Amino acid sequence: PFYVWINCQSIGPCAFQISASQLLWKANTARTLNTASRLSTALKFTDKHEWVRVEGGVGTVGISNFAQEALGDVVYCGLPEVGQKLEQMEEFGALESVKAASELYSPLTGEVTEINTELSDNPGLVNKSCYEGGWLIKMTIDNPAELDGLMDDGSYEKFIKSLDE
Repeated sequence: PFYVWINCQSIGPCAFQISASQLLWKANTARTLNTASRLSTALKFTDKHEWVRVEGGVGTVGISNFAQEALGDVVYCGLPEVGQKLEQMEEFGALESVKAASELYSPLTGEVTEINTELSDNPGLVNKSCYEGGWLIKMTIDNPAELDGLMDDGSYEKFIKSLDE
């Protein structure tokens, strides 16, 4: 058996025993086990550090771990209205932190179907859980081919490393 460590929100790190067949089964499905440094292969990234995860024809959008670390403690999220139509790479909002402000850009063309209302009371969710609870908007996908122009996890990691050079 293998042991998988995850961070259980209420009790801290904990281990679960998992068999090889369960691991193989999980390898071909959406990942539900998280690690502190997890960047899901289901995510696509822009060069402005937004990510999108497409599930059932709906894109969930947020900012990358690199971006939230660069911003510092997020204190305000300015998000669009539900129903707003966005073009790919169009500005749709802003995040403000204690040390900077950053515009947000749509990774795809589509219409905003939902905003993360939890961020109005708790903008720090962007820092705490940028790939899960700290998502920003959900949107329709008008042109699925646009996904091909976005970076996968490996390409995004290389892109980040190139910024340091």
